[in-house]
Amino acid sequence: MIVSLRGRLTEAGVLRVVIEASGVGYEVNVPVSTAERLPQVGSEVFLLIHHVFREDGQALYGFAAAEERDFFRLLVEKVSGVGPKMALNIISRLPLPVLRDAIVRGDVALLSQCPGVGKKTAERLVVELKDKVGLEGPGVSVVASAVSSAAPSAASDAVAALIALGFKAADADKGVRAALTKLGAGATADQLVKAALGR
Repeated sequence: MIVSLRGRLTEAGVLRVVIEASGVGYEVNVPVSTAERLPQVGSEVFLLIHHVFREDGQALYGFAAAEERDFFRLLVEKVSGVGPKMALNIISRLPLPVLRDAIVRGDVALLSQCPGVGKKTAERLVVELKDKVGLEGPGVSVVASAVSSAAPSAASDAVAALIALGFKAADADKGVRAALTKLGAGATADQLVKAALGR
């Protein structure tokens, strides 16, 4: 079983990378948060790996941080109906502190905004993970609550606006996340779009 991978980054996409190690190229599925931290193509990269075996093949899921890998494992191993692809979409849509906070608070509406997650799946996330996730560090809950309260409306609207302007979904999401960090949870969709556009 592969648990980590170090090698040369030969391809880098939004949710997929190829890492060459000892002459072998490994295709690795990654969340947006990990994709954002990748070095330039051709550079050395190190990822923590979750190795999935299926009847029709194998798949590697890579993470820049142990906490993301561990949360991914919680999703696929503890929540019925959530497979690796859906778990990757969930982690790619919302920052980890926001996800944890939403689960602890039972925020089904926010969780339902993740791609492929309907109301029933969101409810299962809350029921099956509420006692298993925790928020790390003082003040994280307050920050996560503030961000999550903005995410359903302003942030989502800002991402949609950027996509309408021709941005790729991953680039729009990355820009809005950066804008949220800079402006805070009280920012309007218009302010987030302007910040993401560098205005």
